[in-house]
Amino acid sequence: MRVAAGLIVAGSVAGFLAMSMFSSGAAWAQAQKTAAAPAPAAAAPAPAPAATQAVAQQQPPRAPCMNPEALGVGRTVEIDTTGGPGFGFEHFKELDFLRDHEVVLTFDDGPWPENTPAVLKALADQCTTGIFFSIGKHATYYPEILKQVYNAGHTVGTHTWSHATLTNKKLTEDQRKDEIERGISAVKWALGGVSPAPFFRFPALQHPPEMVTYLGTRNIGIFSCDLDSFDFKARNAQQVIDVTFKKLDKLGKGIILMHDFHKHTAEALPELLRRLKAGGYKVVAMRAKAPVQSLPQYDEDLGKIAKLPTVSQRPVSSVVTTVAE
Repeated sequence: MRVAAGLIVAGSVAGFLAMSMFSSGAAWAQAQKTAAAPAPAAAAPAPAPAATQAVAQQQPPRAPCMNPEALGVGRTVEIDTTGGPGFGFEHFKELDFLRDHEVVLTFDDGPWPENTPAVLKALADQCTTGIFFSIGKHATYYPEILKQVYNAGHTVGTHTWSHATLTNKKLTEDQRKDEIERGISAVKWALGGVSPAPFFRFPALQHPPEMVTYLGTRNIGIFSCDLDSFDFKARNAQQVIDVTFKKLDKLGKGIILMHDFHKHTAEALPELLRRLKAGGYKVVAMRAKAPVQSLPQYDEDLGKIAKLPTVSQRPVSSVVTTVAE
């Protein structure tokens, strides 16, 4: 049911509850119904391919590794997402590209204060990398954290606008598309206008067939996983490690699903990465051949939302100062 896309191998190289802003979804849905589908020529004028390529090349490379004992990156693969290929054997069986003892590290639901930076530090200490599937709302709350993810050389994908379950029968098809597209535009906005990778993960790994088809028409790759750490259920960091390796030792390889939103994941990651190294596992970095093409109407509407007044996110120490006691 999926359209297989080419995969080019290069050498070496909670859940958050939807908030009331989604009440505007009806207006978005109506706009989606009335907006005419853009003609190919209008959507991609002659200069656009060059501009897209320029944006794709802006991401800084990973920092040079100064730790000779680090886990590192075994190889990097470039993904052509034409037709919306699916990755992760839990739902998609066609593209078995990982070799024995290779893993892809993926993190959902960020960016989030303290936890995402802690995950970034653990990855940096081991000179390795992952894919971050960001929730659009979280990206608008903490754009500077998401920029840190991107500037560290990690791949940034998307995970809907509000983490809505898209199999919910109360959502119309237009509202489901709104969740996908608004999430893409929000992440793009948070990255300062730089488009993320065309990599998408459904909340709760629940894939409505019509949205799978839609993502194929948008040339967006879909990520399930090979093994779920179930870190959102974990009582402590050790449980995250134990569950992950019980499954990984059985499978021998795979795309690992974790959450940079959760404290226990951030706490578990340093030891988890050390155990990957000790077990002879290699991390595979997944890069997109080209960034996702966001839809102009969502970029415009997101820009309006982002300009609304918000409560200051400054730390207490910069707002309140004791001048006398």
